[in-house]
Amino acid sequence: MQKGPPTPKGFRDIKPELAKKKREVILKISAVLEEFGFVPIETPTIEFTETLKGKYGEEEKLIYEFKDRGGRDLALRYDLTVPLARYVATYNPPLPFRRYQIGQVFRGENPQAGRYREFTQFDFDTVGSSDLEEDAKIIAAAIQAASRIGVNKAEMAINDRANFEGIPLDVIRAFDKIHKIEQSGVEEELRNKKYSQDQINKYMKRLLTPHRSSNYEKLVELLRNQQMWENHEFFLDESLARGLDYYTGLIFELKIGGDLKAPSLGMFSKKETPAVGFSFGLDRLIEALPG
Repeated sequence: MQKGPPTPKGFRDIKPELAKKKREVILKISAVLEEFGFVPIETPTIEFTETLKGKYGEEEKLIYEFKDRGGRDLALRYDLTVPLARYVATYNPPLPFRRYQIGQVFRGENPQAGRYREFTQFDFDTVGSSDLEEDAKIIAAAIQAASRIGVNKAEMAINDRANFEGIPLDVIRAFDKIHKIEQSGVEEELRNKKYSQDQINKYMKRLLTPHRSSNYEKLVELLRNQQMWENHEFFLDESLARGLDYYTGLIFELKIGGDLKAPSLGMFSKKETPAVGFSFGLDRLIEALPG
């Protein structure tokens, strides 16, 4: 049988069985979000490069850039959050604006198991409110959506960026990997970055001491007031430090059964806008479903 041409590395075809499962998951999550008052929008797959540049820190190198026939600098979207910020700045919707969006995003990184250069994100955000009730609303929606599609024992890991105040970024980035490389691996990475053992001991002692910030305590109280949170499906993860160039405030990741080594099923955080949002990685989410 003659084979067709291959797809580029990190890009793939979606066969009918997986495409159908993906559609079913999208419909179930969308239904939950609309129950919570979120509305759908769509934005272009391609943006002007200048719209995306300067937003992702060291990850900016992963953006797919090109010129069109008119010589204009264009790029494939890296995520759905920066396009949301552009959308809000363009149309000035009434605030708070609660939206959800499903779309393909593109990152020029090395493909791994469950990670591709083109993948589907499912984002939902509230823009224009710094009230922690919006954080609680989004967490509750994320947990209910995970439950609705059949994810077992999904729990939210929570941390506060305030806990890292005064600590160098490369120390935080190394510490963020402690559940994968263990404390010895973090210390080895810091030694390679020319930190002295006294410095390493000082930073590790501080980072390994659990600290429940006032925002964390307020959020926990709000979550406990949500009926679906009666089993307290959340916990403090003092190492959680995703998006250092991008997020501020509280940070969250959805894990299976509180397993800190498990792949993240989704992530969200307070941003400077002010806004708060959550993003499901649909590929990993579908892989986590039973059966």
